[in-house]
Amino acid sequence: MTDPYQVLGVGRDASGEEIRKAYRGLAKRHHPDLHPGDKKAEARFKEIASAYAIVGDEAKRALFDSGKIDAHGAEQPPPPERESYRQYADAQPGFKYERGWSGSGIDDELLAELFRGHERAQARGADIHYTFSVDFLEAVVGARKRVVMSDGKTLDIEIPAGLQDGQTLRLRGQGRPGRAGAEPGDVLVEVHVRPHPTFRRDGLTIQSTLPVTLGQALGGGKRDVETVSGTVSVTIPKGSQTGTRLRLRGKGVPAKAGAGDHVIELRVVLPDASDDELVRAVVDWEAKHPYDPSKKMGASS
Repeated sequence: MTDPYQVLGVGRDASGEEIRKAYRGLAKRHHPDLHPGDKKAEARFKEIASAYAIVGDEAKRALFDSGKIDAHGAEQPPPPERESYRQYADAQPGFKYERGWSGSGIDDELLAELFRGHERAQARGADIHYTFSVDFLEAVVGARKRVVMSDGKTLDIEIPAGLQDGQTLRLRGQGRPGRAGAEPGDVLVEVHVRPHPTFRRDGLTIQSTLPVTLGQALGGGKRDVETVSGTVSVTIPKGSQTGTRLRLRGKGVPAKAGAGDHVIELRVVLPDASDDELVRAVVDWEAKHPYDPSKKMGASS
């Protein structure tokens, strides 16, 4: 992979926010969902995700900038101490390092190069970066998904309840194999959450809008509403207005410390066609009971 800074189109001195902004723009433009069947767009998106996984993470960015990992996230061995060169040489079959062997051609510099080559041969496998999307409810309540990697490998992924959009899941040991017996890399899966037609999310709180009739708003009543955990019955208070909020405790996003709430906002909806009888009744009532709706709005805000 090319330099991750070049992939994202930012300089090496770019701030974390500048890097995030560049990544989001590129990811939206090249997301596979917008280019179905386009292999080039898919490859470009993977390259963008891999680059962001390196320089979008402060710790990995520091390691990359210092030359301790490469653009794939594989570790680069640090230069060892001189005594380590000799220990390495002593470990080789049929060879024993002796001080004063400078005339033999086996000096500290040569041993250092041998040692570094041995470490490179044992480098940890590279990480694999993958991106896919899940439905809103799958992210909220959790799910088990099967994905097929670009190399044909199939993985079963546990989507934890309460997963956030853009969260990255790490599958340890599922990446590229290491060299010379070194440990394999990981698979880093960035998960995007598709929007829901009814629900919105704010932290652990689920929000939705419930349309009600004029009669239900004035007289109150019972209504069945959908939540992320199923259908529940709610009571609409008498005299409800557009913007009235009902809170369902514990019906939001699951969490270890306790699930969040589901907040329902009522919206009063008039009938499509008001007949003369309804219009006369409302107009006559207002004539006998005048009120200032702007004061009502001020009181509710």
